[in-house]
Amino acid sequence: MDGLKYRCRQSGLINMRFVKVIGILTLFSMLSACSMFGGDKEEEPDIPEQQLYSEALSALDAGNFTLAVEKLQLLEARYPFGRFSEQAQLELIYAYYRNYEPEAARAAADRFVRLHPNHENIDYAYYLKGLTSFEEDRSLTARFFPIDESKRDPGAALESFESFSTLVNRYPESQYAPDSLKRMQYLKNRLAQYEVHVANYYMKRGAYVAAANRGRYVVENLQETPAVPTALAIMADAYTELGMTDLAANAQEILKANFPDFEYKSSRKREASLLETATFGLFGDEGEVPAPERAE
Repeated sequence: MDGLKYRCRQSGLINMRFVKVIGILTLFSMLSACSMFGGDKEEEPDIPEQQLYSEALSALDAGNFTLAVEKLQLLEARYPFGRFSEQAQLELIYAYYRNYEPEAARAAADRFVRLHPNHENIDYAYYLKGLTSFEEDRSLTARFFPIDESKRDPGAALESFESFSTLVNRYPESQYAPDSLKRMQYLKNRLAQYEVHVANYYMKRGAYVAAANRGRYVVENLQETPAVPTALAIMADAYTELGMTDLAANAQEILKANFPDFEYKSSRKREASLLETATFGLFGDEGEVPAPERAE
């Protein structure tokens, strides 16, 4: 019996060793397969921070903004706390802007402001953010085709105005403040024209309260723009239709006192033309659907 027990133990040990050997061989075969199919790819060698930054600047100088973005992104990823990291983040905003990546440029600007609120060049980040939205508003199509910009969505114009306004209010001595002020005036005119366009749209459809509110917004918030007299005239017209004679007379008085030679053609609701009636309003009206009414 003792001999039988001994043989059983020996057999068990042999089986365990056999299983271990099979396991080791399987592991080696798997590692070899990974190596054959590219599992052990060599990592790219580290590029010194100074070299990466110099290459990024060279790409910017050459106008190769796609390459500049790649280099600056790599620099930020590998050296997030390096001596060029803050400047590289600023350069990245500019590279995105010049590479026609507005969303990325604005995000990079917001990130820089959040991480470095006291940086000596933070005004530049605000300026680039405003400039990005400014150029986005003046789209390529609008530059080369006669499109009435007052009918386009002013979302980018609003973002641009807010960025320039922040720069001017917080850093009035900034070297970018004078140019920002000029662009803000352009944007105010653009936004006022849009408000008047929307007000006319509401007048045509008999939504006189909405029309009056749009006109009042221009008079109160977008003063010194060419759209003010039209806004006043729309207010007078809308209030007249609503039976608010005092408000109508007040708007008319302000209009005559400040713009005595202004002539206004009413856009109040009219009878539908035969074409509009026949096509259920699908044709015969040049108006476009504007943005929803502003919450008061």
